[in-house]
Amino acid sequence: MNKKHLKIFGLFLAFGLCLLIHFVYDKFPCFLTSIVAPVNESIWEHMKILFGSIILSGVVQKIIILAKKEADTNICISNFIGAISSIPIFLIIYLPIYYMFGEYFIVTIIIMFISLAIAEFIAYRIMMMKDLKLENVTIFLVMIIYIVFGVLTYYPLEVDLFLDPLTNNYGVNK
Repeated sequence: MNKKHLKIFGLFLAFGLCLLIHFVYDKFPCFLTSIVAPVNESIWEHMKILFGSIILSGVVQKIIILAKKEADTNICISNFIGAISSIPIFLIIYLPIYYMFGEYFIVTIIIMFISLAIAEFIAYRIMMMKDLKLENVTIFLVMIIYIVFGVLTYYPLEVDLFLDPLTNNYGVNK
């Protein structure tokens, strides 16, 4: 499997993982799952889905590369950059549509797929660059992002982005 096919596989795997991550907290409500999965229906909480699905897909891609004993230049850092870039990409596309027309499930799913595709393309371009020597910092960077997710889950900003439209609450619904 060449790297282009690996990233296409990663796109569809990440898209499938979005569905699973969405329901993790509902099925297993605890502190750990509240950090990695949405605890309510706010727009911000759903950014965990995008980030986490690309990171988990990246782990699978790394395992495939290791199993095939291929050079894995930049695979970890490229997936991290793809994952972190998926958040503003989604928000830039989604928010204007959401504020003009409201929530439409199929539109949200399409925008999520488009955001994942753009993020995987970014990851692919970074993966194809000359070795950036940043692979070892990726775990640290992922941990920082999940700390931010955790803090904003338990201490959300009281702005529309963090508001659960179903309960009219912010953060973990107690």
